[in-house]
Amino acid sequence: MISLKNKIKEYLQIHKIGKKILKDSYFISTKELTKNEIQKAPSRTEIINFLMQQTMAENYLEIGVRNPNDNFNHILCKNKYSVDPGLEFKENPVDFKLTSDDFFKQLGENKIEILVNVKFDIIFIDGLHISNQVENDIQNSLNYIKEDGFIVLHDCNPPTEFHQREDYLFRNSPAGGFWNGTTWKAFYKYRHIAELYSICFDTDWGVGVISKKEYPLFTTIQEKRANEFYEFQLLEQNRKDFLNLQLFEEWKKQLKN
Repeated sequence: MISLKNKIKEYLQIHKIGKKILKDSYFISTKELTKNEIQKAPSRTEIINFLMQQTMAENYLEIGVRNPNDNFNHILCKNKYSVDPGLEFKENPVDFKLTSDDFFKQLGENKIEILVNVKFDIIFIDGLHISNQVENDIQNSLNYIKEDGFIVLHDCNPPTEFHQREDYLFRNSPAGGFWNGTTWKAFYKYRHIAELYSICFDTDWGVGVISKKEYPLFTTIQEKRANEFYEFQLLEQNRKDFLNLQLFEEWKKQLKN
Protein backbone atom coordinates (compact mmCIF):
# COMPACT_ATOMS: atom_id res chain seq x y z
CA MET A 1 0.00 0.00 0.00
CA ILE A 2 1.08 3.58 -0.66
CA SER A 3 1.76 5.43 2.55
CA LEU A 4 0.03 8.72 3.36
CA LYS A 5 3.40 10.42 3.17
CA ASN A 6 3.97 9.15 -0.39
CA LYS A 7 0.44 10.11 -1.41
CA ILE A 8 1.01 13.67 -0.21
CA LYS A 9 4.36 13.74 -1.98
CA GLU A 10 2.73 12.55 -5.22
CA TYR A 11 -0.07 15.13 -4.92
CA LEU A 12 2.41 17.96 -4.40
CA GLN A 13 4.41 16.79 -7.43
CA ILE A 14 1.30 16.78 -9.64
CA HIS A 15 0.32 20.22 -8.32
CA LYS A 16 3.83 21.50 -9.10
CA ILE A 17 3.60 20.14 -12.66
CA GLY A 18 0.16 21.74 -13.04
CA LYS A 19 1.50 25.14 -12.02
CA LYS A 20 4.37 24.74 -14.50
CA ILE A 21 1.94 23.92 -17.31
CA LEU A 22 -0.10 27.05 -16.61
CA LYS A 23 3.04 29.12 -17.19
CA ASP A 24 4.21 27.18 -20.25
CA SER A 25 4.38 29.37 -23.38
CA TYR A 26 2.89 26.64 -25.61
CA PHE A 27 -0.13 26.28 -23.33
CA ILE A 28 -0.62 30.04 -23.07
CA SER A 29 -0.38 30.77 -26.82
CA THR A 30 -2.50 27.73 -27.77
CA LYS A 31 -5.20 28.78 -25.35
CA GLU A 32 -5.29 32.25 -26.92
CA LEU A 33 -5.46 30.85 -30.46
CA THR A 34 -8.27 28.50 -29.43
CA LYS A 35 -10.22 31.39 -27.93
CA ASN A 36 -9.67 33.44 -31.09
CA GLU A 37 -10.90 30.62 -33.33
CA ILE A 38 -14.06 30.07 -31.29
CA GLN A 39 -14.99 33.73 -31.74
CA LYS A 40 -14.75 33.68 -35.54
CA ALA A 41 -17.85 33.91 -37.73
CA PRO A 42 -19.74 32.81 -39.76
CA SER A 43 -20.28 29.18 -38.82
CA ARG A 44 -20.04 26.23 -41.19
CA THR A 45 -23.85 26.02 -41.10
CA GLU A 46 -24.23 29.59 -42.35
CA ILE A 47 -21.69 28.99 -45.11
CA ILE A 48 -23.41 25.81 -46.27
CA ASN A 49 -26.80 27.50 -46.33
CA PHE A 50 -25.35 30.37 -48.37
CA LEU A 51 -23.90 27.89 -50.88
CA MET A 52 -27.33 26.25 -51.01
CA GLN A 53 -28.83 29.51 -52.21
CA GLN A 54 -26.18 29.96 -54.88
CA THR A 55 -26.89 26.58 -56.49
CA MET A 56 -30.65 26.43 -55.85
CA ALA A 57 -29.76 23.20 -54.11
CA GLU A 58 -32.20 20.32 -53.76
CA ASN A 59 -29.98 17.48 -52.50
CA TYR A 60 -27.66 17.67 -49.48
CA LEU A 61 -25.55 14.90 -47.94
CA GLU A 62 -23.78 15.10 -44.58
CA ILE A 63 -21.05 12.63 -43.69
CA GLY A 64 -20.24 12.49 -39.99
CA VAL A 65 -23.20 13.95 -38.15
CA ARG A 66 -22.72 13.09 -34.50
CA ASN A 67 -25.50 15.23 -33.00
CA PRO A 68 -27.85 16.52 -35.78
CA ASN A 69 -28.56 19.65 -33.72
CA ASP A 70 -24.97 20.77 -34.23
CA ASN A 71 -25.45 21.34 -37.97
CA PHE A 72 -27.68 18.96 -39.93
CA ASN A 73 -31.02 20.09 -38.50
CA HIS A 74 -30.22 23.72 -39.39
CA ILE A 75 -29.45 23.10 -43.07
CA LEU A 76 -32.14 24.52 -45.35
CA CYS A 77 -32.58 22.07 -48.22
CA LYS A 78 -35.47 20.17 -49.79
CA ASN A 79 -33.81 16.73 -49.60
CA LYS A 80 -31.32 16.07 -46.80
CA TYR A 81 -29.51 12.80 -46.10
CA SER A 82 -27.20 11.92 -43.23
CA VAL A 83 -24.53 9.23 -42.71
CA ASP A 84 -22.97 8.25 -39.37
CA PRO A 85 -22.08 4.91 -37.75
CA GLY A 86 -23.03 6.29 -34.32
CA LEU A 87 -19.75 5.76 -32.50
CA GLU A 88 -19.92 9.12 -30.70
CA PHE A 89 -23.66 9.68 -30.38
CA LYS A 90 -25.66 6.64 -29.24
CA GLU A 91 -29.05 8.01 -30.29
CA ASN A 92 -27.71 8.39 -33.84
CA PRO A 93 -30.96 9.60 -35.51
CA VAL A 94 -29.49 9.58 -39.03
CA ASP A 95 -30.73 8.19 -42.34
CA PHE A 96 -27.89 5.75 -42.90
CA LYS A 97 -26.23 4.19 -39.86
CA LEU A 98 -23.08 3.26 -41.74
CA THR A 99 -19.46 4.26 -42.08
CA SER A 100 -18.92 6.53 -45.06
CA ASP A 101 -16.97 3.77 -46.85
CA ASP A 102 -19.89 1.33 -46.50
CA PHE A 103 -22.37 4.02 -47.52
CA PHE A 104 -20.54 4.87 -50.74
CA LYS A 105 -20.01 1.17 -51.50
CA GLN A 106 -23.75 0.52 -51.23
CA LEU A 107 -24.43 3.66 -53.24
CA GLY A 108 -22.16 2.41 -56.00
CA GLU A 109 -23.94 -0.96 -56.04
CA ASN A 110 -27.37 0.75 -56.24
CA LYS A 111 -28.39 -0.84 -52.95
CA ILE A 112 -29.82 2.42 -51.59
CA GLU A 113 -33.03 2.73 -53.60
CA ILE A 114 -33.91 6.25 -52.52
CA LEU A 115 -30.57 7.51 -53.88
CA VAL A 116 -30.32 5.65 -57.19
CA ASN A 117 -29.12 8.10 -59.86
CA VAL A 118 -29.11 10.97 -57.34
CA LYS A 119 -26.39 13.62 -57.54
CA PHE A 120 -25.82 16.03 -54.66
CA ASP A 121 -25.54 19.81 -54.77
CA ILE A 122 -23.52 19.86 -51.54
CA ILE A 123 -21.73 17.11 -49.66
CA PHE A 124 -20.47 18.09 -46.21
CA ILE A 125 -17.58 15.96 -44.90
CA ASP A 126 -17.22 16.05 -41.12
CA GLY A 127 -16.54 12.40 -40.28
CA LEU A 128 -13.34 10.78 -39.04
CA HIS A 129 -10.76 13.59 -39.13
CA ILE A 130 -7.80 11.49 -40.19
CA SER A 131 -6.24 12.39 -43.54
CA ASN A 132 -6.52 9.01 -45.29
CA GLN A 133 -10.21 8.70 -44.37
CA VAL A 134 -10.91 12.29 -45.41
CA GLU A 135 -9.16 11.54 -48.71
CA ASN A 136 -11.48 8.55 -49.23
CA ASP A 137 -14.50 10.71 -48.47
CA ILE A 138 -13.41 13.42 -50.93
CA GLN A 139 -12.73 10.92 -53.70
CA ASN A 140 -16.06 9.15 -53.18
CA SER A 141 -17.91 12.45 -52.99
CA LEU A 142 -16.48 13.58 -56.34
CA ASN A 143 -18.38 10.72 -57.98
CA TYR A 144 -21.72 11.97 -56.64
CA ILE A 145 -21.46 15.74 -56.74
CA LYS A 146 -23.10 17.84 -59.47
CA GLU A 147 -20.86 19.72 -61.89
CA ASP A 148 -21.67 23.04 -60.19
CA GLY A 149 -21.86 21.55 -56.70
CA PHE A 150 -19.62 21.87 -53.65
CA ILE A 151 -17.77 19.50 -51.35
CA VAL A 152 -17.43 21.21 -47.96
CA LEU A 153 -15.00 20.09 -45.25
CA HIS A 154 -14.79 21.14 -41.63
CA ASP A 155 -11.56 21.57 -39.58
CA CYS A 156 -9.20 22.39 -42.47
CA ASN A 157 -7.27 25.12 -40.63
CA PRO A 158 -5.87 23.85 -37.30
CA PRO A 159 -4.40 26.83 -35.41
CA THR A 160 -1.59 24.80 -33.82
CA GLU A 161 0.15 21.44 -34.15
CA PHE A 162 -1.66 20.35 -30.98
CA HIS A 163 -5.07 20.84 -32.60
CA GLN A 164 -3.99 18.63 -35.51
CA ARG A 165 -2.81 15.70 -33.39
CA GLU A 166 -3.95 12.33 -34.71
CA ASP A 167 -5.39 10.99 -31.46
CA TYR A 168 -8.65 12.70 -30.48
CA LEU A 169 -8.67 11.05 -27.04
CA PHE A 170 -5.35 12.57 -25.98
CA ARG A 171 -6.45 15.60 -23.95
CA ASN A 172 -3.26 16.42 -22.01
CA SER A 173 -2.06 18.75 -24.75
CA PRO A 174 -2.17 22.55 -24.90
CA ALA A 175 -5.27 22.23 -27.13
CA GLY A 176 -7.16 20.29 -24.45
CA GLY A 177 -10.34 18.75 -25.88
CA PHE A 178 -10.29 20.87 -29.05
CA TRP A 179 -9.35 18.73 -32.05
CA ASN A 180 -9.17 19.25 -35.82
CA GLY A 181 -7.31 16.09 -36.70
CA THR A 182 -5.37 15.90 -39.97
CA THR A 183 -8.18 16.93 -42.33
CA TRP A 184 -5.97 19.73 -43.69
CA LYS A 185 -3.57 17.21 -45.25
CA ALA A 186 -6.27 15.68 -47.46
CA PHE A 187 -7.59 19.12 -48.39
CA TYR A 188 -4.08 20.32 -49.25
CA LYS A 189 -3.44 17.21 -51.36
CA TYR A 190 -6.59 17.78 -53.41
CA ARG A 191 -5.63 21.40 -54.01
CA HIS A 192 -3.04 19.97 -56.41
CA ILE A 193 -5.65 18.33 -58.68
CA ALA A 194 -5.76 20.49 -61.82
CA GLU A 195 -9.44 19.79 -62.54
CA LEU A 196 -10.55 20.97 -59.10
CA TYR A 197 -10.81 24.43 -57.53
CA SER A 198 -10.80 25.15 -53.83
CA ILE A 199 -10.88 27.74 -51.07
CA CYS A 200 -10.69 27.65 -47.29
CA PHE A 201 -12.72 30.16 -45.33
CA ASP A 202 -10.91 31.49 -42.29
CA THR A 203 -13.64 30.73 -39.77
CA ASP A 204 -15.01 27.87 -37.65
CA TRP A 205 -11.65 26.01 -37.65
CA GLY A 206 -11.32 26.29 -41.43
CA VAL A 207 -14.24 25.57 -43.76
CA GLY A 208 -12.72 24.11 -46.91
CA VAL A 209 -14.70 24.03 -50.16
CA ILE A 210 -13.85 22.01 -53.30
CA SER A 211 -15.59 22.43 -56.65
CA LYS A 212 -15.30 21.16 -60.23
CA LYS A 213 -16.32 24.62 -61.37
CA GLU A 214 -14.15 27.73 -61.02
CA TYR A 215 -15.70 30.33 -58.74
CA PRO A 216 -14.23 33.73 -57.71
CA LEU A 217 -11.10 33.32 -55.52
CA PHE A 218 -11.20 29.52 -55.91
CA THR A 219 -7.74 28.32 -56.98
CA THR A 220 -5.69 25.22 -57.60
CA ILE A 221 -1.99 24.66 -56.88
CA GLN A 222 -0.24 24.12 -60.20
CA GLU A 223 3.35 23.53 -59.08
CA LYS A 224 4.80 20.44 -57.41
CA ARG A 225 3.72 19.92 -53.82
CA ALA A 226 5.86 22.22 -51.66
CA ASN A 227 5.06 20.31 -48.49
CA GLU A 228 5.67 16.76 -49.65
CA PHE A 229 5.68 15.27 -46.15
CA TYR A 230 2.82 17.39 -44.78
CA GLU A 231 4.89 19.11 -42.11
CA PHE A 232 2.83 21.38 -39.87
CA GLN A 233 5.68 23.89 -39.65
CA LEU A 234 5.48 24.44 -43.40
CA LEU A 235 1.72 24.82 -43.22
CA GLU A 236 2.17 27.44 -40.51
CA GLN A 237 4.63 29.40 -42.68
CA ASN A 238 2.52 29.15 -45.87
CA ARG A 239 -1.00 28.82 -44.50
CA LYS A 240 -2.64 31.34 -46.83
CA ASP A 241 -1.16 29.85 -50.00
CA PHE A 242 -1.38 26.18 -49.04
CA LEU A 243 -5.05 26.40 -48.02
CA ASN A 244 -6.08 29.41 -50.13
CA LEU A 245 -7.25 30.96 -46.87
CA GLN A 246 -9.82 33.72 -47.46
CA LEU A 247 -12.39 35.71 -45.51
CA PHE A 248 -15.94 34.59 -46.29
CA GLU A 249 -17.29 38.14 -46.51
CA GLU A 250 -14.61 39.05 -49.04
CA TRP A 251 -15.58 36.06 -51.16
CA LYS A 252 -19.24 37.11 -51.06
CA LYS A 253 -18.23 40.56 -52.38
CA GLN A 254 -16.26 38.97 -55.20
CA LEU A 255 -19.20 36.75 -56.03
CA LYS A 256 -21.52 39.77 -56.36
CA ASN A 257 -19.07 41.51 -58.69
